[in-house]
Amino acid sequence: MKLDAMIPGLLVVVACGGGQGARGPTTGAAPEPAVSGAPAGPEAPPAVDPYLEARRAYANPGGMWMPQQMTLPGHAAAFQKLGVKLDPKSLADPLAAPLGAIVRLRGCSASFVSPDGLVVTNHHCVQRSLQLNSTPDQNLVELGFLAKTRADEPSAGPAERVYVAQAFTDVTSAVTGGLGDIVDPVARKEEAERRIKQQVAACEKDRPGIRCNVADYLRGGLYVLIEELELRDVRLVYVPARSVGNYGGEVDNWRWPRHTGDFAFFRAYVGPDGKPADHAAENVPYRPRHFLKVSDQGVRPSDFVMIAGFPGRTTRTKTALEVKHDVEWFYPYYIDHVKQQYAIVEAHLKSPGETAIKAGVLKQSYQNRLEKVSGVLKGLTSGDLLARKSTLDQQVLSWANAPGRDRHKAAIARLEQLVLDEQRTARADFDRRVTLGESHLLASALQLTRWAEERARPDAERKAGYQERDLAPAIASHKQLTKQYDPTLDRALFRLALVRALALPPEQRAWLPLLLGVKPTARIDEKLIDKTLDGWYRATKLADETLRLELLQKGTKAKLASSRDPFVRAAQRVWKLYKDEERRADTRNGELMLVAPVYADAMREVLGGLLAPDANSTLRITYGTVKAFTPSEAPFTTGAQILEKDAGKEPFDAPAAMLAAIRAKQFGPYADADGELPVNFLSDLDTTGGNSGSAVLNDRGELVGLNFDSTIQGVASDVVFDGSMVRKIHVDVRYMLWVMDQLDGADHLIEEMGLRPRL
Repeated sequence: MKLDAMIPGLLVVVACGGGQGARGPTTGAAPEPAVSGAPAGPEAPPAVDPYLEARRAYANPGGMWMPQQMTLPGHAAAFQKLGVKLDPKSLADPLAAPLGAIVRLRGCSASFVSPDGLVVTNHHCVQRSLQLNSTPDQNLVELGFLAKTRADEPSAGPAERVYVAQAFTDVTSAVTGGLGDIVDPVARKEEAERRIKQQVAACEKDRPGIRCNVADYLRGGLYVLIEELELRDVRLVYVPARSVGNYGGEVDNWRWPRHTGDFAFFRAYVGPDGKPADHAAENVPYRPRHFLKVSDQGVRPSDFVMIAGFPGRTTRTKTALEVKHDVEWFYPYYIDHVKQQYAIVEAHLKSPGETAIKAGVLKQSYQNRLEKVSGVLKGLTSGDLLARKSTLDQQVLSWANAPGRDRHKAAIARLEQLVLDEQRTARADFDRRVTLGESHLLASALQLTRWAEERARPDAERKAGYQERDLAPAIASHKQLTKQYDPTLDRALFRLALVRALALPPEQRAWLPLLLGVKPTARIDEKLIDKTLDGWYRATKLADETLRLELLQKGTKAKLASSRDPFVRAAQRVWKLYKDEERRADTRNGELMLVAPVYADAMREVLGGLLAPDANSTLRITYGTVKAFTPSEAPFTTGAQILEKDAGKEPFDAPAAMLAAIRAKQFGPYADADGELPVNFLSDLDTTGGNSGSAVLNDRGELVGLNFDSTIQGVASDVVFDGSMVRKIHVDVRYMLWVMDQLDGADHLIEEMGLRPRL
């Protein structure tokens, strides 16, 4: 590992391990027997813990830290205060253990837990794969799944991926150098995109299997080139039944106490040559360089814990003006929309065929979004979080207004103007984006139109996402869409978006008559929408995978222009307006490139350098303690409480075998010191969406749990962190092992993780 660059308060690392991160093979490398750098076994706790009171009193200040930031002195001081023997600098290398075992899925986090590519994540992160492998007669979403042998492990889906980090390189200067000299904001944005594409192309050149991307941090103040090994053959291994993995369902979602076995296993495969490959019978399990040691010893109240994963999105570096707009308009409007989407899919839970299965998966997703955003809005409006945001914003402005900081002052003033300009058209922009993206078929038609247009250009000049490197993932997505698409649900959700757009003033929805194929002066009502959609869905051929793949790979502008498919014709009609709106957004983003990073820089200065960048689906670390809301409460739930909660019907319908084993106290070595079976536990860690499936580690880097939820009281911390309210919910590894051992006969997986079945 070498140090490449440093900006004040933020150390950025170029970390190249052996293997493909250093331009050579990685797969098939001999694995380590456990996490490197960790003791061979658990150490006996001292009779008196001199740091216990410090951990009990710890007030987590928050922070989803880049690994490279773990060298900041504030972390060393915190670790020392909490009695953590681990040096935080050992977490600064994202390719070394334990971070080298942490992997990214599509929308979730996960970890390698065996030398044969076994991946553990959340139950709710594999619902898409269960649905793809389900039939009306064999609903795996409900029943769960266990492959008794590796030959029984089915594909998790053509678009499922496991991404393994290979290297991180600071490319800020290469991306942003001289952009301020470009006067036209669109040209500025396009130049930055051109440079990013150059970085990605150089990274991937002659390296099949490596996927590179450039992530921006601190509102564009930092750019990092991230290299990942893209494992394309991902298979289902084990998922407990819904009555275990989603126990409590919507009633308990975002709530504590919780008794949910939210865990599941994938396996990553590669070709016989050890290189990433598409799903094939001859493929073999991937051999990771690092995998986590799974601890069956558990954790206790006030123990140190940390999470490594890929949090999706936070907005803590937004201005107070932006947050105020979200509270007053965006959150309420979004919540109303999701409520209507939820009602639609709920009405189809008993529909024939696979519609009911697909509606069930969507219902869980919509309910999760609805609860989360409603919780954020309530949290921001019922306490002092908005006042705290305003205070910090004023501190930033005061700092920027001090003598000698004219650049900061001018940039922040321009940022405010850009924000106000965007807010004036927020609803029209939202309704247009939702409508054009709500139907799988219309979204596909727009994507195919883009592919045809971009294909006519040299590859290096194409829009990012539509280059040759993007074709294989696009093919996989279309193959997966074939199984996910449902005409009944697609039409109903698309209709909802169109009807909502009717409420806009006509001048704000000029795209709507174009989309529907009527005159600009035509009267558009729900009757016309229904008639139009009936005709479109009856006549379309775009649901046919063969046609979509043909247009994706060989479509031309002329071929699409002559298409008679109603969805393709609709996309053609709105294409010019679609591009015009895109150019308007590009103008704004080109201006933001020069001013938004300045605000984040001023905030970092006000906070003394300890500012974690907003979450952006890249690797982060958060640490804290096992902690309930109050000292008098237990941070654990137990199996005995399942007996008290179970009602024998959904969502409190644990399997009969589980209830019998709990009554008989058949817990074996998985019981806690008090003889009870631990199920879930709380911590004060800082996470958000995308952290689902993240490894919860002890101070030896061993897996002791999986992150799967937050309590609703603290979700507003995505905007303004409040450690007194933030609590995260984790499934205890001991409960996972007990379910595998006692209930589901997954002994072979327990042994694969280096443990011994004991029930």
